[in-house]
Amino acid sequence: MNRVSNRKRGISTHAKEWKVASIYMQATGSKVQVYDCNYQPLVIGGEMSIEQNICRHCTGNCREKHINAIRESSYHGNTNVYQCELGIMFWVCPIFCDGKFSGALRGSGYLSTIINNNSTFTEKCGKLCDGTISPEMFVNRVSGFLHGDQEKIHSLAEILLLCAKSLSSGSHNYHETLKNRFEQQLLLTALIDDLKVKYPTGTSLPGYPLDKERQLIASMQRGNKKEIANLLNEVLAVLVFTNSNHFRHIQLRALELAVLLTRAGMIPGNSTAMENNTRYLKQIQEAKTVEELTGTLHSVIENIADQINSFQGIPHATAMRKAEVFIRENLTRKISLREIAKIAGLSGPYFSTIFKEEMGENLSRYINRLRVEKASKMLLETNFSLSDISAACCFEDQSWFSKIFKSFTGISPGKYRSQGGQLHSAAV
Repeated sequence: MNRVSNRKRGISTHAKEWKVASIYMQATGSKVQVYDCNYQPLVIGGEMSIEQNICRHCTGNCREKHINAIRESSYHGNTNVYQCELGIMFWVCPIFCDGKFSGALRGSGYLSTIINNNSTFTEKCGKLCDGTISPEMFVNRVSGFLHGDQEKIHSLAEILLLCAKSLSSGSHNYHETLKNRFEQQLLLTALIDDLKVKYPTGTSLPGYPLDKERQLIASMQRGNKKEIANLLNEVLAVLVFTNSNHFRHIQLRALELAVLLTRAGMIPGNSTAMENNTRYLKQIQEAKTVEELTGTLHSVIENIADQINSFQGIPHATAMRKAEVFIRENLTRKISLREIAKIAGLSGPYFSTIFKEEMGENLSRYINRLRVEKASKMLLETNFSLSDISAACCFEDQSWFSKIFKSFTGISPGKYRSQGGQLHSAAV
């Protein structure tokens, strides 16, 4: 993305973050701190933050604790709950932009213990007070927080995660993608641990599981995500276990596996699949850790399984697949029902009827939706004018482009660009 759009986006994003944070605070009674992409707390707003009111008078250095918690949450795309030495509870949730970490929301405002003249708590606060205010005042400020049990804190964390997801843009459901990858990594680690027990040091190592690889390729055709992910982990577990000191070998095998998986699920002539294949291979070649390799391979199977599942259960699946590929590859020009029906091997009227029945929308709306998706990406990733984007996506003119775009998103193309891809910020 170019620097100009990044800069404009950054300014609006922070404003939106604080707007969402203020609503969350009003609704829950919690405190919220906004962090930028460099893990720096943003000092915006009139209310005294915990950093200003308490942390600057405390000898406990929690800055690294906050940063590490944010890093961990951004790694697995989920909330992270923790507490400081004083017993103040915190929960952080990451924000992403185009698949990259762009900041975080950190909630707080509750203590893990009930005070009620607790002498141990008072003594701990006294020891952590740096002397810039009286120990009594410091204790009074900290004890002003209510007790929050684990259930309450985790509920507040889940609500804040929804806020973080609403602020993220450019990568659909990226939090869930990271969460799934993290869970798959845990399962892979468990399988490797089992192999360590089964094949202790000094015993012969198992060979590469070609039978499991064949099962995996066959499973790709069925599109069962859970089955595919489990088989992939079984193959990767053996590969990583038997080559623990040979990253390059694991990387080369991962490249071969990615090619096999992509071919297994590829629709002939699908340029989108080819582009994805190239992107995944590049990610594997540039990977520096086993986690990056396995994460990319799981992205490969998720992407392919989604393509396959989108046509499962459709009586005319082959015809619909051919039509979809043709439409996607010809979005930049006018295409007729007759052309598409011919590619699908059906008559025009019959194709039009079954398309609506089996795809859930008529052909015209389907094509417009794909063009709006393409335009949305161009609005965020290029500096092209609205008229240029309108022409590139084959809309009749800019006025028609704006009308169709708004019918799908609820806002104009210009507003979509200025809001960094956020659709609902105006209603926040």
